[in-house]
Amino acid sequence: MYSLVRTVARRDLVVRHAPALGASLVMAELFYEFHSFTLECAAFLATWYALDWAAHAVVRGREPR
Repeated sequence: MYSLVRTVARRDLVVRHAPALGASLVMAELFYEFHSFTLECAAFLATWYALDWAAHAVVRGREPR
């Protein structure tokens, strides 16, 4: 996480990564009830990764070649 914050420009953090983080937090709060912090944390991180990957794929598909 520290490397992400240090290497990525602030604008990219806010525009590209924050929406996926926010959506993952909401999804985890609403849907994940595993009664285990470890499982819920792992599911949250997996959700964040998947949403961030999907957003990156969409943005990458729209960029001109």
